[in-house]
Amino acid sequence: VIGTHGWLPYDRNISNYFTFIKDQTVTNPKTQRSMNGPFAPGLEVTSKLFVVSHDAKLLFSAGYWDNSIQVMSLTKGKIISHIIRHMDIVTCLATDYCGIHLISGSRDTTCMIWQITQQGGVPVGLASKPFQILYGHTDEVLSVGISTELDMAVSGSRDGTVIIHTIQKGQYMRTLRPPCESSLFLTIPNLAISWEGHIVIYSSIEEKTTLKDKNALHLFSINGKYLGSQILKEQVSDICIIGEHIVTGSLQGFLSIRDLHSLNLSINPLAMRLPIHCVCVTKECSHILVGLEDGKLIVVGVGKPAEMRSGQLSRKLWGSSKRLSQISAGETEYNTQDSK
Repeated sequence: VIGTHGWLPYDRNISNYFTFIKDQTVTNPKTQRSMNGPFAPGLEVTSKLFVVSHDAKLLFSAGYWDNSIQVMSLTKGKIISHIIRHMDIVTCLATDYCGIHLISGSRDTTCMIWQITQQGGVPVGLASKPFQILYGHTDEVLSVGISTELDMAVSGSRDGTVIIHTIQKGQYMRTLRPPCESSLFLTIPNLAISWEGHIVIYSSIEEKTTLKDKNALHLFSINGKYLGSQILKEQVSDICIIGEHIVTGSLQGFLSIRDLHSLNLSINPLAMRLPIHCVCVTKECSHILVGLEDGKLIVVGVGKPAEMRSGQLSRKLWGSSKRLSQISAGETEYNTQDSK
């Protein structure tokens, strides 16, 4: 089910300091909008299969049985493009900060870079053919990232490698290999690129059945230099980087904020009590949006508008009083527990 909700970050006249207008079609069976299917059998449907254009008018989706990428107009509520170029299931999508390019990764071991077509500066669809096809992996691609400003496309695979290509020429640059015992089978389920080109890689050792030493975050520079790692006690489901911080959500229900350069926790993780499926920081860096397994959307606020002076924004966000609002369910407070 798809809902397009209205959002205004701050309103001084209401207690939560933001305005949220719920899409009423979500709860009405007669007006509900849903994805065209079916998804590929056995494929885990995660946030990596969906990307929304920067103006929230288009939804790009993947993971379908016919190896397609589909584009839905959120204003019209219908599919406007159905593109098949990959030879196997498309497993992940990502877009750049500019909203110019989309990158897709597939079980066919390739990545494709697509141009998002625009009219008058407004996204209207996806080019029918990929701008670049990127090769190099020996197993399915699990995660992708792209930065048009830095001319870099990054992909992580089940083969345990991360490969960097240029966007404009599709030229291979380098392969990154997160540290791991050679006898263990490492995969790269998720990654993210910072504005300055730092690459944060989340790795998992599939052979380990317990969480101990199974998952880790790794940091590499834009030039591929290994900068450090941090062992995790949880299974990360989503990552985003904003400024000098990394925001992660886990299937164990923890929302964590880490320093980009040290990978250390900036505050104690927030326990959401349910598995987190996706995280996103709003454009104004004023709130974190957290999607939970039960379909609820949690909004993590930074404090009162009067506190939001320029230069304090980042500090206030990560030093938040942790007041959360569960607005999508019509509630005003969401009780969390600090991780011990």
